[in-house]
Amino acid sequence: MCALHLLNKVHVQAGDRVMIYGASGSIGTYAVQLACHYQARVTGVCSGSNLDLVKSLGAEAVLDYSKTDILKTGERYDVIFDTVGKFPKSKAQKLLAEGGRYVSTHSSPVREKQGYLDLIRELAEQGTSRVVIDQTFPLENIRDAHAYAESGRKKGNVVVQINQQ
Repeated sequence: MCALHLLNKVHVQAGDRVMIYGASGSIGTYAVQLACHYQARVTGVCSGSNLDLVKSLGAEAVLDYSKTDILKTGERYDVIFDTVGKFPKSKAQKLLAEGGRYVSTHSSPVREKQGYLDLIRELAEQGTSRVVIDQTFPLENIRDAHAYAESGRKKGNVVVQINQQ
């Protein structure tokens, strides 16, 4: 929901060059797939261990933030989406094309919209979008689940399973 709301907020459209910073996280994995659905040219930024995952979601290019100085690539983007709050607008402005747009998960609250839910359901039913789940934890290990989610090592989502008797 968050990824869809923010991509719509910056009016991502076919042909846009979109950089998604944090492309392997829970919001980022959806953002990559949704931007591709809009026929944007996606560059995902993540850690080296997640490059293949982000590429499998449809990113045209992937960058390992630990090995690539993103500010020195010479690339320009129509949209930069910071899904983790670690790529501030002051840095992003150096990479934005003229008229480029920046959005961050830290810049806008999401208001639920029925159209968003319908599109997400439609993409899932068509098989063009998938949920990325890294690990599942039983409810009694919720502290471990939170620690793992906050560690910065997760890919996609962490699920806490509630067993109903």
